[in-house]
This record gives sequence, structure tokens and C-alpha cells, in this order.
Amino acid sequence: MGKIANSNLNKAKKEQNDEFYTQIADIEKELKYYKDHFKGAVVFCNCDDPEWSNFWRYFHINFKFLGLKKLITTHYDANEPTYKMEYEGGDDNDTTVGIITPLTTNGDFRSPECMKLLDEATIVVTNPPFSIAREYYIPMLMEHRKKFVIIGDLGWITYKDFFPYLQNNEIWLGYNTVKEFRQPDGTMKKFGNKLWYTNLDIQKRYDYLDLVEKYSPEKYPKYDNYDAIEVSKVLDIPVDYDGVMGVPASFMSSYNSEQFELVGTISAPSNPDSLNLGNDYSKYLGYTQDGKRNGRTGSTFGKCPVLVRDDKKHPYYEKDGVRVQATYPRIFIRHKRKE
Repeated sequence: MGKIANSNLNKAKKEQNDEFYTQIADIEKELKYYKDHFKGAVVFCNCDDPEWSNFWRYFHINFKFLGLKKLITTHYDANEPTYKMEYEGGDDNDTTVGIITPLTTNGDFRSPECMKLLDEATIVVTNPPFSIAREYYIPMLMEHRKKFVIIGDLGWITYKDFFPYLQNNEIWLGYNTVKEFRQPDGTMKKFGNKLWYTNLDIQKRYDYLDLVEKYSPEKYPKYDNYDAIEVSKVLDIPVDYDGVMGVPASFMSSYNSEQFELVGTISAPSNPDSLNLGNDYSKYLGYTQDGKRNGRTGSTFGKCPVLVRDDKKHPYYEKDGVRVQATYPRIFIRHKRKE
């Protein structure tokens, strides 16, 4: 990694609060579904200091139980050379046991020394820095064709650089969400959008979503700017609708590629041009839900799906007596067509 790239990465880490430590209970809750994958594996936790990481602790304590070949972790320091720690069995319960080897660099996951360890690894398991994970960390894992189980943001799903991984069945969601992390000062930080991503084959991928709702135009309005209907809750997906549906990003937790087709998302290049009806809302004036002008215009919608409605709960936009409201970002899906 060049000096410029390393400098930019250190700056990003400094500017963002990325020190969130995963609790052992959350690790145990998720990784119990992956036991068979770890037999004979070299596990690399490349964003985890062995002095405090619960990922190191989990794999060290369960080394023999999981049948691991080797456990590796690297310490990171923004300014100083650090070390790697390796464990190959012998005293699983004492998490201080392991071979410590100094590094010539600072333990950054993209440094040459860490990249060499990455090549040795069978599976990567960690909680990468949230602020740079989608832009740097995921592409690195994919480029090196690594198997992994990591924690990330729900919001990644709708990004144009991430959604194709989902659409091409290269990455999928794990089993659980992670709602709380410990911070360096010992306090807890709550989140509502963190979950597990993996490319290890798990049973969850093959579970069918049970649906009972039937389509009606009244219950499922069509977007004004996309050729699709609005489905605001995953369990409300109509079982008998063959067209394109806009669903929340949380749908991906229930996605089965044999049951559904991922058509696209509003921010991904894969979204078919034919879905976007090209309507312009820039001359629509914005109002609060109680009817007061808020100084905005419909140009703030971006690419979000828009409905002709006023639900009295959210701000609306109006032009020539027509009121519209933007939804949250959506994924466009449809039922898998029978061959």
C-alpha cells in the first residue's frame, strides 16, 4: 500500500469513530450456524487486537471444538509498527497463549504484511471499521476471493457498489442483527442497522418466505416515477403479484434466490431503465405534515420512489393540487418466474 493510500486510510479512521467492540454473546449467537465451515480452517481476524477482541477470544476458546487449523489476528496502531498473534492449539482456555511476531508496519488490514496473512487465511471473521468497510474492506475480500463472516451496515444493500454482490449471489445476509457495541471508554453504543454479511453457504439462504397477502390496487399503490408497486413491509409482499415490487432493504434478510429475483435498486446500475418513468418533481413545493411551507422542493427526492398521496404523517410536496410523498430507499424485486 502506498504512502498516500495509507495516509488517507489513517485520516478516515481518525475522523470517524470506528472503535466499536463486538460482544461475545453476539458472536456466539451468529457463529453457531457456521461450525462445519471452520473445520480445518485458518481463521484471520484482521481488524482485532488480541488483547481485547472477543473474536480472538471466541475462536481461541473454541479452537479444538471447531477443529481449527490456525487462528491469526493483527494489532493496529495508527502511528507505530505493531504485531501479529498466531495460535495453533494447546491451551484453548488461556486466551493469552499464542506466538507474537512483530510487524514492520502498523497492522492496517491493507498493509503488505496483512495482505500476506490474508492470502494464508481460509476464512476472515471480524467487525471492520464501519466508515471504510464498504469502500475498501469488502472489495479487498472479493478481489482475493476470501470466505468471510463480517458485521456491516444494513444501508450497504442499496448502494450501487454493493448491491451487485447481492444480485449475483456473491454475498448474502447472515442470521442476526447486532444492536449494541462496547466503546473504548466502556460505555455501550446502540445501533439499529448493523448485521452480519457472509459468503459461506448457510441454510438460511434456502428458507422460503411464507406469504399470505393477496394483491389489490388499493393496498399496493403504484409509484408515480417507477413501474412498480409499493410494499412497505416484507411480510406484506403479495403472493399473487407477478410484476415488480419495491420493498425495504430489510427484505434481504429473507431473500431466497429460488423464490425471488432481484431486479435492481434505485442507486445501482443494474436497475433497468424501463422502470424509471422519468418524472420531474423539481417544481413541487414542500410542506410539513401540518401544511406549513418548509422551504424545500421535490428536487430533494433524488431517485427515491414517489407516491401520489398525503398520509398526514410525513412531509409532502404539492404542485397544481397534486400531493406526493417520497418513500424510503427501496429494492425492486419480483417473484421468480417458473421456467
